[in-house]
Amino acid sequence: MNEVLWAFGRASGIVSLALLTAVLVLGIVSRSGRPLAGLPRFSVALVHRSTALTAVTFLVLHVGTLMLDPHAKLGLSDAVVPFVAGWNPFWVGLGTTAFDLVVALVVTGLLRHRLGQRAFRAIHWAAYALWPIAFAHALGSGTDAGSLWFQAYAWACAGAAASAVLWRLSAGFAETAAARFGRV
Repeated sequence: MNEVLWAFGRASGIVSLALLTAVLVLGIVSRSGRPLAGLPRFSVALVHRSTALTAVTFLVLHVGTLMLDPHAKLGLSDAVVPFVAGWNPFWVGLGTTAFDLVVALVVTGLLRHRLGQRAFRAIHWAAYALWPIAFAHALGSGTDAGSLWFQAYAWACAGAAASAVLWRLSAGFAETAAARFGRV
């Protein structure tokens, strides 16, 4: 049973990295107000939200499974308080920081209409910090971090995230008025 928990904890972490990458890319595309692969513009925002929900699900599975795994010995405080883990506190702490940022993004997403667009957007900028922190966690504490296949996988995710962010920062991004006013 321990091997199953460990394997599921690893797999859900690996899937979480890809999903967080997709959420970042889709969020940037959604903000641009442009269609994606034949989807209408409004659908990009819906796919972004659905992918974010799926990412959160896999992240909760990742953390929860490792909390149940007697080998990982991840406690509740390790999962919510950064840099206090008994094993590999720095790299696990980065994962905890990323998890805490995800919680903040989910809460503000749920309270978006009560917070107002400006506050929501200000907090949502944390997603740009979340991704590299999660990436560093994956490279630093992942069991498969040293393997060639995982390195290729992780750096492919990094390439997708970096490409999207560079596009976001470029003059060619030019978001539409609908995106600027949150109507995408």
